[in-house]
Amino acid sequence: MSERDETAEVLAFLEGGGLGEPVQRVDTHGAHVFLGRELAWKMKRPVRFSFMDFSTLERREVVIRRELELNRRTAPGIYRRVLPVVRRNDGSLALDGAGQAVEWLLEMVRFPPDAQLDRMAEADRLTPETVERLARRVAAFHAEAAVVRDGGGHAALAEVVAGNSADLRGLAEGTVDPVQIDRLDRLSREALEQHRHLLDRRRDEGRVRHCHGDLHLGNVVLLAGEPTPFDCLEFDPTLATIDVIYDLAFLVMDLLHRGLRPHAQRALQGWLEISEDDEATALLPLCLATRAAVRAKISGLQGEPDEARRYLDLAVAMFHTKAPALVALGGVSGTGKTTVARGLAPDLGRPPGAVILRSDVIRKRLFGAAPEEKLGADAYQPEVSRRVFQRMAERAARLLGSGQAVIADGVFGDAWQRELIEAAADGEDAVFGGLWLEAPEAVLAERITRRRNDASDATVAVLQDQLRAIDRARIDWPTVDASGNAEATLAAARKALRNGG
Repeated sequence: MSERDETAEVLAFLEGGGLGEPVQRVDTHGAHVFLGRELAWKMKRPVRFSFMDFSTLERREVVIRRELELNRRTAPGIYRRVLPVVRRNDGSLALDGAGQAVEWLLEMVRFPPDAQLDRMAEADRLTPETVERLARRVAAFHAEAAVVRDGGGHAALAEVVAGNSADLRGLAEGTVDPVQIDRLDRLSREALEQHRHLLDRRRDEGRVRHCHGDLHLGNVVLLAGEPTPFDCLEFDPTLATIDVIYDLAFLVMDLLHRGLRPHAQRALQGWLEISEDDEATALLPLCLATRAAVRAKISGLQGEPDEARRYLDLAVAMFHTKAPALVALGGVSGTGKTTVARGLAPDLGRPPGAVILRSDVIRKRLFGAAPEEKLGADAYQPEVSRRVFQRMAERAARLLGSGQAVIADGVFGDAWQRELIEAAADGEDAVFGGLWLEAPEAVLAERITRRRNDASDATVAVLQDQLRAIDRARIDWPTVDASGNAEATLAAARKALRNGG
């Protein structure tokens, strides 16, 4: 029996009750997926492309087993087991059991399609908070992923860039603008040369790891309230052996492409709060552009010229530079600094926006605590506060030096704290703006009382101590009225910054 006939026989068996229940079959370029009531099964198609080879049963078994192993890193609750389809002695087919394997299936738990983050985004149900939780999980996954020292680096990314340019030029005439292709190619090569040593050093330091490799919204599902990456790139380990920032860049780029810049900012924010890999942001424009270029060529090959052009334009736009800026938001507890910071961040600096450095979060990190975990009085001694603001200034300088805008969020009640953060901006020749948020004590006390699940440990008693200790006359940052609602305070902050704050 030919392989084509045997594949047709296996498909008929699986659709005809071989899986023990009625199933719906969905075909992709590399697999057949069978959807049951609570489970789903994936069977690799016997195909061979330039980028993947499933042409033999042995190859399909290896890839199926690798897919199970790799996806259990992030989604153990979805990926169950590998099952053979066997031919019994009488010539009939059976699922598992005695006989010669003629095909292999990956068994998975089925989830509602509308729980995928791409569907949630299309339905306007994807929140920035969900994206930030996802980014934190991705950072934790990167920290545990296997280090690979003989892949990645400048040479590997340069190969991707060259392949993108060649494939884009090979698209049907009229699909994309050749001038844009040339512009992207030039900008990408310039960035590759600029960051040659950084790319290789990060590889040598262990920042190149066996990552997810295909981290877009369609490959993330909300399970029990937690965003869970699945369906990683399994068919070629070298394609997933990448710098961790290049892995994250697919998620950030996907959000930007969908017009969800606030969500994209929260993705970078959440990842950095766990990884503190600030220097990686120097590579972000190149990584975002390369990810968008990959999607541009795929869209072109799939006969979607409008999408291809959108992705190509996005890729070029990632290299549009802005002078890095640092905005410091000061004020006693309850003035809404973090809310203002989140409102300002997406529009400040280059995509996806400014990185927020919050003193409360930095303090928790120093003590190995989660942001919402309460700290004792020892964590608020003067020597600890000095470490917190020094750490904030150091990270601000590193981010600014990488071209990323920064928002520093802290009380900044002491002169030395304000001097530290201003010096960080001066040292990187960054534009600086400091704002002081104020509201009546009664308003502040009410807000603090209502807080839940926040990184701030401030109480009303702490607020009163702050008000007594701060010498407002010595603070020369412009004042922002924070007594109204969040929208009014944000508007006032934006106006103050436009006026030179």
